[in-house]
Amino acid sequence: MKAVIDEVVSRLWDGDESLIRIPEICDATGVNYGSVYHHFGSREGVIDAAYNQLFSDLVQCDIDELSNVSQESADIDEFLIRIQPLIGLLSAGEDRRRSRAMRARIVAAALTRPELAALIGATESRLTTELRDVMSMGQDRGFVRKDVSAWSLAVLVQTVVFGRVLDDITTSPVEQEDWDYTMKTLFRSAMLNGDAQDS
Repeated sequence: MKAVIDEVVSRLWDGDESLIRIPEICDATGVNYGSVYHHFGSREGVIDAAYNQLFSDLVQCDIDELSNVSQESADIDEFLIRIQPLIGLLSAGEDRRRSRAMRARIVAAALTRPELAALIGATESRLTTELRDVMSMGQDRGFVRKDVSAWSLAVLVQTVVFGRVLDDITTSPVEQEDWDYTMKTLFRSAMLNGDAQDS
């Protein structure tokens, strides 16, 4: 069924879910129509599974980048050099704008679809746990302050990235340079331990 989900994900990127037709998905993937309905239960089930996969992939990408910085930095100086531009990139750029819009679209859909909400809720919990573990690793290595819970920091990172959607749709968005400085300031005060804040 991975081919089916991948095909639906591709179509969701390019258009509205109302345009998804299961017979067309079957033709594109060579998967039997009956098999799709047996596995997913309904057209909505197929779309929900694709949304869940898409949501997971979008967030996992950010987690992997943050984890690499935390694991591979030899010391706090290298950590600072690598993490600060990354925090800015997580919420900047046209590709990120598209990703944020998709995440908002998925969450909005989940608000009125209990099955999708359950899938997204479980995925979000798993992803937040992974991000918490990244923050804990930074705390253990002395890069990240320990007086703020790793779980709260994990939620903060996601809140900043996800919340940028509001600025994406405004007619007078914040200047990128101002946003970058704000993120650097927020990041230093909320996440870095005292020694790192002075660096």
